[in-house]
Order: sequence, then structure tokens, then C-alpha cells
Amino acid sequence: MSILQPWINDLRAAVKLGLQGLYKEPPMTAVEWADKHFYMSAESSYNEGKWTTDPFQVAILNAMGNDLIAVVNFVKSARIGYTKLLMANIGYKIQHKRRNVMMWSPTDPDAADISKSHVNGLIRDVPVIMELAPWFGRKHSDNTLDQKVFSNRRNLWIRGGKASRNYREKSADEVIYDELSNFDPDVEGEGDPVTLGDKRLDGAVYPKSIRGSTPKKAENCQITKAASESPYKLRFHVACPHCNKEQTLKWGGKDCEFGLKWEKNALGEAEKAWYVCEHCAAIFFHQAMVEASKSGRWICEETGIWTRDAMDWFGSDDEPIRTPRSITFYCWAIYSTWTTWLKLVDEWLKVKGDREKLITFINTTRGEVWEGDQGEKVEWEALYGRREVYPQVPERALVLVGGIDTQDDRYEGRVWAFGQGEESWLVDRWILHGDPSSEELRRKVGLKLHQQYTRADSLLMKVERWCWDSGGHYTDEVYTESRKHGVTWVVPVRGANQYGKPIANFPRQRAKGSKVYLTEVGTDNAKELIYSRLRIQTQPGIPVPGCVHLPANDDLCDETELRQLTAERKLMKVEKGQRVYRWDAGGRRNEALDCFVYAIAALRISQQRFGLDLDALAAELPSETTTTDERPRRRSSYWEKRT
Repeated sequence: MSILQPWINDLRAAVKLGLQGLYKEPPMTAVEWADKHFYMSAESSYNEGKWTTDPFQVAILNAMGNDLIAVVNFVKSARIGYTKLLMANIGYKIQHKRRNVMMWSPTDPDAADISKSHVNGLIRDVPVIMELAPWFGRKHSDNTLDQKVFSNRRNLWIRGGKASRNYREKSADEVIYDELSNFDPDVEGEGDPVTLGDKRLDGAVYPKSIRGSTPKKAENCQITKAASESPYKLRFHVACPHCNKEQTLKWGGKDCEFGLKWEKNALGEAEKAWYVCEHCAAIFFHQAMVEASKSGRWICEETGIWTRDAMDWFGSDDEPIRTPRSITFYCWAIYSTWTTWLKLVDEWLKVKGDREKLITFINTTRGEVWEGDQGEKVEWEALYGRREVYPQVPERALVLVGGIDTQDDRYEGRVWAFGQGEESWLVDRWILHGDPSSEELRRKVGLKLHQQYTRADSLLMKVERWCWDSGGHYTDEVYTESRKHGVTWVVPVRGANQYGKPIANFPRQRAKGSKVYLTEVGTDNAKELIYSRLRIQTQPGIPVPGCVHLPANDDLCDETELRQLTAERKLMKVEKGQRVYRWDAGGRRNEALDCFVYAIAALRISQQRFGLDLDALAAELPSETTTTDERPRRRSSYWEKRT
């Protein structure tokens, strides 16, 4: 019997292998299959062990497995398990649904790495896949680096995406593009990779195209291009543990009213992180988010359709709808259960104004496309990356002007310094909360109006002129403050009703009733000027006319400030049958931009009506060869009269 035993074992294995074609596993979703069979292999996982699909991953994996969904785009950050989801999906398709799968990585070495580090682990550590791979661990024509042929005669091809030949001949049921943004936009002159690869699906009964990647720079980001073609753009919403209102989780920042927040220790390191609800302002921590995500929903905010698991779909009225054919998921690391919010903050704090680190952070941690290099747009990330270290009032500054924005619960002010050629520097930011009609809050504003600043050469300066937003509900209060502090020093302003007006139209005389110089501001022209100047690049130590300098100081110029400064876009609208372009904030906060507009209006009033001449003031500055000891603390004429 011992002599026959090897022969019997081989016969048993051969019979079992032959009968596999007759066995049909009960229907399972991709998530059900993965939670039953999938395993995280040691060589490609931080934590080896049995796979459990996290709540935010359920719809993504099931969408990959749902035959009714033909296209799945995934715009993602790092650390959300994308490659694991792909491997679980491939195992599900090969073993459970018996499909031919073709997967491309950006280059041949990338494809080889996927094959060795991930596909081999999938085969070895998932028993139902291992049963289909009798050749595993030995040389065999069915077991090559770029192709695996399983005993159920299903194929897995793993190819690099740079060569056009890798997109030919094969007939697949499913195609996958791993890290699509790293692919060449034109493959050897034959077209974009998605179009070439999707041709392999011709003839498939249930064709499926899966595209996923962290985004890159906007001008050549393949995943952004693919995602834009889908009508349904889904983001994960979780309910606040306190008010139970749903929201997508956002970055937030130091001065933003909601989102991710943190505390730093004396060394500038993050030591605690939490989230502030945008609806009720209550705080919750990472573990509460993980618990809330169990009932989270993927919602398309444009159409209102939603799903929890990508198997059942609902409209904005919560009624069942037909499964969409093409969808896009957007997801970033804040939802991850295996990285902490503190880790995300640590990564942010390490950016420290380094532009390249900032791009990496935006792409890989936030999962957002980098648009800062586009000529017609000015994005906050680009400005953040070019912030500078300079004295609060640099020596080239010749005059200070200020703008005040009026809100229903606060006053916000900014002080800007201007030099020769209208080179400018952000000098100060203050936000005073309270009832704008109260005398106490306006008293605090008054103290800010009279604040003095010391220039780098020890010259004491005060703000030359203020422009104060008088629109809204507090017009009378602003008029009162103008009369109190000086009608030509604190000037009430309002936006012009028509586009194309001058930046500042200071009246010849005071209004009869209010006794103030209410000035109309051409906000569109001011914003055109500001945005054109924000695109001017700084030259360290060299004067650059019109250049806008921003301090590397989060107390004055953090992410929130720059988001507000760049909040508006010029959009085409139709008015009276004519196509026109109008500045629009799209619901984003823009107080920083408004204050800059008012500061420029104050500069124009000073120039056009009160004789301010920046060139003449620049001529009074001492030459660079003059030593600090030889420079007077106060200079003649203009500064003497104003200090």
C-alpha cells in the first residue's frame, strides 16, 4: 500500500482538480468573499493576518465586484488599502466569478513588483486560490511573472503600461489600472492608456474597468481626467456622534471653524488631534469616527444618489434606483482605521513651507489634485509653498493701509504694507468676535485702528488709511466709527453695483445725511489686480514690483487665510442674453480677499486724493551702503507728519 500511496494521492488531486469545473460556490458579494477567504500577506502588509473589510471600504470593494457597474474610478490618498482591495477583487474574480483579469501598472518594474509582492502572496495565502495554482512555487509555463493561468482556465495578466504592445491581443473580462496618474498620457503615440486598455473588454459579457490612483498635478493627472467622465462622484459621509448630522470629513486647520484640529507642544510637535463638527461644533475623536463610519453613506452631492454597500442604490428621495454604470469614489486618509489623525497632522507640520513636500502632502495624504501651477488659477497650496520669513514690516515698506470686513458676528481686519512699484507684504491679521452693533466690540476695533508697527529699521509707523466695509446690517455703526476716528482716515466703502468701476471712487464731498465719505469700490477690478499679482513669483532679497509677499507665520497667514485669499473664481454667466465673466466664491469664505480689496482701495484713495507718492518716498530711503547706526529713527516730510 505504501508503494501505491503517492499514485493514489496524485489521482485524488487530479480528480479533485477535474471536478472543480463542476462546482459552483453559492453567490457571494466581493466583500463577503474577501471577509471569508482573503489574507494579508506578510511581505506586503504592515499587519499580517485575516482580512476584514473596513466600513468605508465596503462600497468600494463591492463596486469592483458588482457586474452592473462597468466603470469604477477611485481618487484616493495613501493608506486606505487600495492595493489590498485590488488583490481581494482579483481573487474574487478568478475563483468565484471565473473571469479573465488584466492589470497594468505604470512601468514594467512596477508590474513585476506587484506580481512578486502581492499576487504571489494572494495565491500562497488564500487556500481557494492556491487550489487553482498547482504550479505555484515551481517553473511552469502557466506561472510567469506577467501571466498566471489557473486550473479553471482563467488568466491574470500583469503588465507595465508604457509599451503599446502590452495593450494588444488579450481578451479580458476586467481591466485594472493601478496608480493611473503615473501612466504616460500618450502611450507611444497610440493614445491614452485607458482607451487602449478598455478595448480589451470588447466582447466581454460583464465588462469592467477599474481605475485608481492618488492624484498628481492637474495638467497631466490621468485619474482626474477619468473621474471627470463619470456622472456620479461619491464621497463618504459619517454622522456626528453628537448631533447625528452627516458630513464628509475635511482638513479644517487652525482657524477654520470645523474640521480636523490639533494641539502642539513646546517643540512644535502635534500631541493631540480631534474633529469639530461643522453642524454643531462638538468635538469627537478618531475612535468615535470609526464607530460612526459603520453606518456611513457614500453620497453624490451633485445628484443626491447614495449607497452604503454599492449593491443597493437610492435616489435623493431615498427611493431605490437602478445601479449606475459609471461611478467615482473620492476618499482620503482621515477615514483610515490603521493610521491616526495625529499622524496626518505630523505630516502637515513637516511641510514647513517646502513646496515639494506640500505637493506630496496634498496628493498622497489629502488625496487631492495639485492645481497650483495652472497659469489662470491661483491656488492656496502654491501660495503656502512660497511663504517667506520677513520682519513684520520689512524695510522696503513705505506705507501701511488696512481693510476691515464686517460680518454678522465679528469684524476682521488686515494690514498691508506697500513699497515702490506697489510691492506688498501682509503685516497683520486680526479677528474680533462679538455683536458688531455693540460699543465694546467697536472699542476693541478702535484700539486696532490706532495700533503702531515698527519697521525693520526701527521706524515707527501707523496705518495711513483704513477702508471699512459698510454693507449689510451695520452701516450706521461703520458711519459712526468713521466720524469718530476721522472721516478721511477711516473710510466706509461698499461694492459697486456695476462691473468695470474704478477700484476706489472717493467722493468730492461728504454725504449730506451721514457726513461721511462713502466710497464705491470696483471689487472686480481690484480682484483682477490681486490675482494677477499673486501669480508674480518672489525673488529673495530682490525688489519685484507688484509682487505679493506672505509671511511664514501661521498666526498671520495659515492655510485658512490663503484659502480665503484664493476663494474666488472667474466664472462665465449669462446676463441679459450676454455671456459675461463674474467673480464667484462658490460659498467659500473670502474675508481675507475682501480685506485685501479694501486695503488696495485705501491705497488708491491715498494716492489719488491725498498725494501719496510711493516713488518719492522710496527716494527718501537711505542707500544700501548706509550703515544702521547712520540711519535716523525718523525721517523728514511724509513719515515725520504721520508718526
